[in-house]
Amino acid sequence: MTCTVTVRCDTVLDNKDLLDPEKWELIPEDGVLLAETEAVFYEGESAFNVLQRVLKEQKKHLEFVDTPMYNSVYIEGICNLYAFDCGGLSGWMYEVNGEYPTYGCSRYALQEGDAIVWRYTCDLGADIGGEGI
Repeated sequence: MTCTVTVRCDTVLDNKDLLDPEKWELIPEDGVLLAETEAVFYEGESAFNVLQRVLKEQKKHLEFVDTPMYNSVYIEGICNLYAFDCGGLSGWMYEVNGEYPTYGCSRYALQEGDAIVWRYTCDLGADIGGEGI
């Protein structure tokens, strides 16, 4: 089965004043850290499994931590852009087929054709359409 994975940090472009100055050189002019990439996955794999595999294949950085309390994985950083690098409300969120799941990425079981987009938010999701998640 296949899906697509994209990683974006567009919101940082509008919040340069909040970004850790040492991180500015990491941000592409278009805010795309990973262009839409087709990925193969197997039954039972999660959005996290595919992100991890694709970033490893592309030789891009990923840092995460298991969160047993939520029975999931928390994405701390992608391409060396971490939660809180662009203010106290910043971090990574994921959407699948235009919607933000209400549970962690390692619990999201993929379906054929899913389009996964990892987005960096500077305002707890309000700036990317994921408020209230």
